[in-house]
Amino acid sequence: MAEKFERHKQPWRPDEIQKLHTLAKKGMALKAIAKALTRSEESVKQRAKEDGLNIAKLH
Repeated sequence: MAEKFERHKQPWRPDEIQKLHTLAKKGMALKAIAKALTRSEESVKQRAKEDGLNIAKLH
């Protein structure tokens, strides 16, 4: 079963977006970024796609 996130459907804050960009550029994996941001992998994947970021698939 997937982890339950308290922040379900919460809007992205500017500092979270900046951190997402930083981690993605460092080549961190989706799972690690999601954990660092306390967001679901799906949420991170969707936001990265909107921002045109590439996230490493494996790790």
